Amino acid sequence: MATVIPFSQALRERTWSGHSDSEGAGFMTDLMSGKGTRDDYISLVAQHWFIYAALETAAEAMKDDPIAALFITPKLTRLPALEQDLRFLLGDDWRDRIRPLPTTERYVARIDEVAATWNGGFIAHHYTRYLGDLSGGQIIRTLMQRQFGFETNGVGFYLFDEIAKPKQFKEHYRTQLDAVGWDEAERDRVIDEVLVAYRFNTELFLDLAEAKAAAVA
Repeated sequence: MATVIPFSQALRERTWSGHSDSEGAGFMTDLMSGKGTRDDYISLVAQHWFIYAALETAAEAMKDDPIAALFITPKLTRLPALEQDLRFLLGDDWRDRIRPLPTTERYVARIDEVAATWNGGFIAHHYTRYLGDLSGGQIIRTLMQRQFGFETNGVGFYLFDEIAKPKQFKEHYRTQLDAVGWDEAERDRVIDEVLVAYRFNTELFLDLAEAKAAAVA
């Protein structure tokens, strides 16, 4: 009898290459290694605002869905922190100073599209963003604090004050994924959508690098 692999394990194993590609994008590598500038970091924060505005609007729309609701919690909400970060980094007129890059526009459109009709697609993007924030995001926060002298202002996005034990929270999240009960076809669809989200992240880093190059040309 074949061993049934828990969905959360299959999800991680089958999307690992996409995750690694995203992490390895040049823009982010420079930022993490100290070669990036404060403006580079601000550009990243600005694009996050558009993405999380879409994701958290979708969460509000999905909150009564019996499956999606299992994953939605105010403990994860990032938009207020992003707005505080942008106010600190750019000033009170921050809304007038940021624009979505082409990949961000496509990313937002994809979130809007799948979240309107498909709880599995919403969860795929929810999983990709928030569990990433609770994992690698903490490394980013520490490095940005070290490089740019931030304390909490400017990196509030990465501070989850209501989640005392991120490891335990992530384990619970994965347990919920395993308990959903999707059939094999739906699991495949969700995994494919996670890979879509990773590709958007990689393409966003490329967009950020191109925008930076154009600004100094």
